[in-house]
This record gives sequence, structure tokens and C-alpha cells, in this order.
Amino acid sequence: MIFLEKSSAFTAQFSADLHQRLPIEQSFDCVSTVFDLKQGTGELIFIDGFAKDEVMEKIMEHMMKLDPLAESSVSGWLARQIPYLEVSGTTDLSQAVDAVLSGTLLFLAEGAAEAVLIDARSYPVRSMQEPEDDRVLRGSRDAFVETLIFNTALIRRRIRDPKLIYEYVQVGSRSKTDVVLCYLEDKVDRQLLDKVRKKLNNTEVEGLSLSQESLAECLLPKQWLNPLPRIRFTERPDTASASILEGNLVVLTDNTPSAMILPTHFFDFFQEANDYYFPPLIGTYLKLVRIVIFFLTLFFTPCWYLALRCPGLLPDSLHFILIEETAAIPVLAQLLIIEVMIDGLRLASLNTPSSLSSAFSILGAVILGEYAVSTGWFNGEVILYMAFVALSNYAQPSFELGYSFKFFRMSLLILIALLGPWGLLIGTAAIIVLMLKTDTLSGNYCYPLYPYDGTKLRSLLLRKPADHRHGNSKH
Repeated sequence: MIFLEKSSAFTAQFSADLHQRLPIEQSFDCVSTVFDLKQGTGELIFIDGFAKDEVMEKIMEHMMKLDPLAESSVSGWLARQIPYLEVSGTTDLSQAVDAVLSGTLLFLAEGAAEAVLIDARSYPVRSMQEPEDDRVLRGSRDAFVETLIFNTALIRRRIRDPKLIYEYVQVGSRSKTDVVLCYLEDKVDRQLLDKVRKKLNNTEVEGLSLSQESLAECLLPKQWLNPLPRIRFTERPDTASASILEGNLVVLTDNTPSAMILPTHFFDFFQEANDYYFPPLIGTYLKLVRIVIFFLTLFFTPCWYLALRCPGLLPDSLHFILIEETAAIPVLAQLLIIEVMIDGLRLASLNTPSSLSSAFSILGAVILGEYAVSTGWFNGEVILYMAFVALSNYAQPSFELGYSFKFFRMSLLILIALLGPWGLLIGTAAIIVLMLKTDTLSGNYCYPLYPYDGTKLRSLLLRKPADHRHGNSKH
């Protein structure tokens, strides 16, 4: 290492400041190791659990054998002497503290003019298995994990373009969470990029305790009573890569496998990876079926309840959908109770051991439903229609959009009970106005329907063949 008499005071003071700033004496995982060099002593400071043991041992062994070199800076010497890729020198105490807490090794040698930062960290990580809520019948089975550097590598593996930029930002005064903006330099919306970058730099929070959700609430305008989702999330690297190639901005947050896709509009939520792993005709069919079924979840039970209240609006051929026998509980109360019961069963299933999940499903769906009808509390038609609604909510992968439609559906039922047919019209108009008034980071929430963009709307509704440029297609 570099041993300079004039730098001895710096080394001693820097080490003392580090021991004061870092909980080396109080926290067992913050480790300081002192060992002998050829001339003087060396100190290695690191967080136990982040450092690679094999790499750390080899570096320490190599440093003990090094001859001193009298230079005023360690930068050039590091590049020649330390056999590791990511090595740098620093005299900034705050930078050194942040680096150690992030998992970087910090090496101090007696008489050195700088501290040495060796990025040999290794974060705990789970396997890259397919995400539970965004599966495909064909296609890749890998997925994002909670380690940021692995997620950036998964995207870089798919987009080998020098214009793919990873812009690094730290958010949170205490957590100092790593956030990365991913975009293609020649295709991204610069106005959106500047807006997101400014919001991240001006965010004043102690930490992102809920990872991507905390970050989304920092980026978006405050609309507490608006249930509509304004950011699309994905755990699939192929979906994130496709969005980047389309000119979108993807935001990756450390400690979460969910990537944020910006900008996001309402019709973007109806896209799914399955549509693009099948031929165009099949992909278009699947997309249209998904859209139709999901909108049925909004209007199916309200329209049926309106038909019960106003049977004169029905033609004679549809009178079979009316209820002949009344139950002990009014139909409106049945619909609302089952809406809540479905969420209760869903929450209970999250805490059910996997070995009992099948038995729990049978218990909830068969026994509760059967006895609710046989005891006269509920009508069989209500159970049937609500079962259709509950299953159809899974036709698209966004839980947030499913819950927003659930709140809209319950509001329509209450308005119909109060105002009859006018309740359905007023409720539908209120939903449309709310969607038009929803703030996003870029453009209107209903784009490309409003403002109208026919080309973009067709691309969202129809699965188009891949665009092969002349001379670049491979056969």
C-alpha cells in the first residue's frame, strides 16, 4: 500500500471518524478487522452478510504481500495492484459511510492518502422463478428479484444497445434506497424523464418502507379517494424490455421485484405478455376477450339488479333471469355482503398454508355457498353471478384495476337502489368523468381514446405482427 508520512494523520483521523459514524462497537454485523502489512497495519471495514468471503480473503492475502509505493494518490496504483474490477479511492467520509452500509469493503492502510473502496458485495437473493401473478403459457420463465443489479442485468441481456441508459438515484434520507431509471436515450420522452428525475431528487422522505408503492406515492399527485391505478407494475423482464423499446421509462427500485412502467394510461392495463407469445390472430382474440370480460365485471351485476327492480325494462325472452323466490336477505344486501366475503376469503387464503389451500377452496366455495342457499339466506342466482364476477377479475393481471372496478360496481348497485335507471346513468357518467380527470405523469388517463389517437388505440386493442425492417429480418 502507499505509506506516506504526511498521510498518517489523515489515516488515523479517517479511521476514528468511521468508528464514530458507524455502529462498529454496538452492532455485531458491522465488522472492523485490523491486520499487519509489510509496513504498518491495515484495517478492513465491512458489513457481515454482504461481503463475499472468498473474494475478501484473497484480497487480504494479496494486500499483505504488497510492497509500499510512494505516491500522492492511490487511484493509479489501485488499477495496477488490486486484482478486482470495481476499486476506487475516496477521501469523502459520507461517501465512505454510505458505501460500507451498502455492502462495499473499505480498506485503510497506515500512511495512505485515501481510503480504498472495493465493491465485492453479494446480496442475499432468491431464485428467478416465474412471478405468481403474471404467468405465460409460452415464453421466458425468469423474473425480477429483490436485488437491483440482477434486474438491470436481465434487461441488459435483452437490449444490447449502447443507448440503453441506467440512471442511478438514491431516495430516502435514512434508507438511501437505490432507484434506477431505465430508458433508451434516443426514444424516451425527455419531458417525462426530466419530470421523474426532478421528483425523485426533490423527494423528502426518511425511507421507502413499502418500496415501489412508497415511490409511486412520491411521484404521483395526491388523489386519496381515486381508486384508479396510475402506474403499471410488472415482474417480467421481457415486458419491461418491450416497454423500454417502445420509448417508455422503467423505474427499478432496490428490495422489490416490481418494475414501474411510465407513462401509464388506462388501456395499458389490458396488455399482457401472453398476447405476444401467440400468433397475431390468437393474440388479438385473447386481448379482446380479456377486455370484454373485464368490463362485464363492472356492469353485469348492476344491470341484473336493475332488471330485478324494473322488470318492465326487460323483454319477455329475458324474464327467466328474474328471481322467483325471495330470500331472507334483500338482494342488494346479498350482493354487497358477497363482495366483502370474497375479499375476506382472499385475505384468508394468503395466510393459509399451501398444504391446506385446496381444502380451504373447497370449504369456502362449496360448503359456504351451498349452505347459504339451502338455509334461505341467499339466492342461488346471486351466488352464481358473483362467482362469475369474482373469477372474471383475474382476466387481467392488475390487482389495483380489479379493486377500482369493484368499488365502481358497488357504487353503481347503491345508486340503482336509490335512483333506479337514473342511478346507472349517473354512476356511469361519474366513472367516465373521474377517468377523464385522473392525473397522470404524462397526458390524459384515457389516452389514446381521449385525446384520440387511432394508430395508438389500434395497437393497444389489436395484436399486430412484429415490425421487421428491410434487411434486418432473420429467417
